[in-house]
Parts: sequence; structure tokens; C-alpha cells
Amino acid sequence: MLKPVRRIVTGHDEAGRSIIVSDQTSPHVLENPVRPGRGLTDLWSTDQTPATNAGGDDAAAWPVILSLPEAGSVFRFFQLNPEADEAGLTESEREARYAQVFAAMGASADRHDTNRHPGMHQTRTVDYIILLEGEVTLVLDEAEVELRPFDVVVQRGTNHAWINKGQTPALLAGILIDAEPL
Repeated sequence: MLKPVRRIVTGHDEAGRSIIVSDQTSPHVLENPVRPGRGLTDLWSTDQTPATNAGGDDAAAWPVILSLPEAGSVFRFFQLNPEADEAGLTESEREARYAQVFAAMGASADRHDTNRHPGMHQTRTVDYIILLEGEVTLVLDEAEVELRPFDVVVQRGTNHAWINKGQTPALLAGILIDAEPL
């Protein structure tokens, strides 16, 4: 099960005074269909730049998928289970699982070169990623780097994968912003 995330959203009343619009667990969750305990929790999104602060609608109330609207952004948490959970799978079984996971996120087309790892993908975004809990390895085409809590990655549209080599689920925060395609 994904870790529930409390989301507090502010806004304005009719007189223009600041108020709490919502204080609840984010309902915008996509649990991984093949690997329970891995998935996305969207907290907020925009569909234009500059973004608007007008209105009271829930800006994250759209499908929880990997990509985002053109000229938009998304703020999300994502959770990764330990890679050891897949220890008994064959390479073809792992590939099939990852293909199903990316399809569920609407991101099959984001998988280009998966030679280093079946979780490799590339999006047209600049991402600010913060590891909050656990141990994660960022895998790139030509490098790997071990991350510890509160390490930050500025991921600039590169082919990459996130691997949890630890023993407990890892929790990351991500702010994804639309970027020009490479």
C-alpha cells in the first residue's frame, strides 16, 4: 500500500481572504497494478505557465499518469518497493512487468532504451526529485549514483530508472515541469 499523503490546499474566500480549501489525504493515487506498494500520488498540477491561483477546483483531479499537460507541471510523491521483491523473476518476466507498469501510467512511449534496466524511460520534462525515505539508485545510460534521504536530483529529460536496492520502501517527491523536447 502506498503511504497516504496529507494534502492541505489554500485558497481565497469571496472577500479575498486566505482560507483552507481542503485538508485531507490526497485522493489522486495510482497504485502499481503489478507491484503493490509502488506507485504515484499526485498532489497538484497545472496546465499552463504562468499557472493560475484562481478558482477552487482540485487541480490534481485528472488521471494520474507519468506525463503532464503541455506547458504544465505536476507535484507528486512516488514510492518504490525494494528491487529484491523481484529476485525470482526471469528477465522476460521483469520486462513484462515493467511494460505493464508503464502502460498503466500512460507512458509506454516513454520507454526507449531499456538495455540497462527495464525501468528506463525518458520524458519531456525537467524534474526536481527529492529522496525522502529509503535508499535509491539513479540509473542513467552511462552512470549510476546512490541516493540517500534529502539528496536532490535535477533530472533533465534523460533516459533513466529509479532502483530501490534497500530493504524497505523508498519515498520520493517529484516536481515535474514541461520542457522542450530534446
